Amino acid sequence: MFATSLTRRVALAAGLLATTSLAWSHADAAHVTAENAWARASVPGQQATGAFVRLTAKEPLRLVGVETPAAAVAEVHEMKMEGDVMRMRAIDSLDLPQGVAVELKPGGYHIMLQQLKAPLLKDTQVPITLVFKDGKDAVSRLSLQVPVQAMAPKGAAAAPAGHAGHQH
Repeated sequence: MFATSLTRRVALAAGLLATTSLAWSHADAAHVTAENAWARASVPGQQATGAFVRLTAKEPLRLVGVETPAAAVAEVHEMKMEGDVMRMRAIDSLDLPQGVAVELKPGGYHIMLQQLKAPLLKDTQVPITLVFKDGKDAVSRLSLQVPVQAMAPKGAAAAPAGHAGHQH
């Protein structure tokens, strides 16, 4: 009887573990595609840089966070003109409507990596994880290996006129 009870408990635990594992797998599988991701190379002593990507959500989502071991602070930022002054600020979330490509690019919404732990060197990659929430506040993540470039790669959005010299 003890063996049967133990076998049932092990089977139940294994079933719960499998269910939990599937739930975590689903929660960590963001329903979004990322294209043309890149991060701007930095130089020794530079404390911040930007990363850029085109995101298309398969369901309505919000980009609510960024994680990377490369920087002490990683945030979604908005850059916009206020009068004739370009302003940049962190935002809490960025809406990603279903099926609509949203560009995170120089001069607009972008990922800001601050307090870099080491320079981001051209032709390397930086791990970046994007954190999303759906309409029910369920969290999902998309982990990327983002190529580091000195300039926007072909097909990616480049800096708008007058912004090319701004390094972040």
